[in-house]
Amino acid sequence: MNVLAIDIGGSKFSVAVFADGEMVRRQSQATDRAGGPRWMLDRILAVAGEWRREIRLDACGIGFGGPVDFPSQTVALSTHVGGWSNFPLTLQLAERLGVPAVMDNDANVGGLGEAIHGAGRSTLPLFYMTLSTGIGGGVIMNAGGRATIYRGADSYAGEIGHLTIHPDGPECLCGARGCFERVCCGLWLEKDHGRPAAELLQDPAFVRSYVPDLALGLKACIMLLNPARIVIGGGMSKAGDRLFGPLRNELRRQITSWSRARIDVVPAQLGDDSVLWGALALAEERVL
Repeated sequence: MNVLAIDIGGSKFSVAVFADGEMVRRQSQATDRAGGPRWMLDRILAVAGEWRREIRLDACGIGFGGPVDFPSQTVALSTHVGGWSNFPLTLQLAERLGVPAVMDNDANVGGLGEAIHGAGRSTLPLFYMTLSTGIGGGVIMNAGGRATIYRGADSYAGEIGHLTIHPDGPECLCGARGCFERVCCGLWLEKDHGRPAAELLQDPAFVRSYVPDLALGLKACIMLLNPARIVIGGGMSKAGDRLFGPLRNELRRQITSWSRARIDVVPAQLGDDSVLWGALALAEERVL
C-alpha cells in the first residue's frame, strides 16, 4: 500500500510517500501563516500531484498542529495560524486525491509513530510531547498488544500545552494565563528572550533556568498517567543531552519522594519524521 503522509505544523509542513512501509519521497516547506488552509491545501496537492505521476496513492494520513475533532475529521482550530476553525481538511484532501484520508492532532500522530517505529517500541503506555513552535501531547496505550491513541471523550486528551503551571503568568494565545506552552514553547521563548530556541538551548545558564518549568509540566504527566516512557519530539528536542540531562535531574528533584513512577524521558528516535511515520500508521489502521 502506498500512503501519502502529511505533517502540518505552525512553522513548516512536511509531505512524504511511503511505499509498502518504506519512505520513498519527502519534502518540507515553510508555512505561510497568512495563507491559511487554502494555501496549505494547494501546496500539498501540488507536491502530491508531482509524485502521483510516478507513484499510485492508496491512502492519506495527516497530523495537524492543533486540536482535531477526530469523529468528524475536522480541524477544530489552530492557535498559531488563523483561518482553520472547523475546516474539513480530511474531506477536502480525500475528494481532491481520490483516496481515503484520516487525520488526527500531530502530537497523537507523532506518538503513534514513535510507539510503532521509534523510541517507544515495546514501551507502552507512552506519552509523546512535541516541543516546538507550540507544545502538544499524545497518550499511546496498549490495546490487545497494539499501540492505540487515547483520545478521551471529545478528542482532546493529552493537551498538556494548556495546563496552567503559573496561574499569574503571561497570557497565552489560548486566552488563559501561565500555560505550559506559553512559558516553554519555541514561539514564546524567542519572543520573550529575543533569540531562537535552538540558540537559547546551547546556553547552559539558560537551560538551568528553563528546565524547572519544563519539568513542572512533565511532572503532571508522570503523576497522572505513569507512562512507561516519555518521548519528546519537535525541533527543540534536538538540543540532546544539553537539555535532557538537566531535565531528568530536575524531574528527579521535583517528583514526589514516595512515588516510584518511572522517570524515563528520551528524545524522539525518528527526529523530524515522527508525525510522518505516525500518519502512515494512522492511514494503514483506517484502510486495512
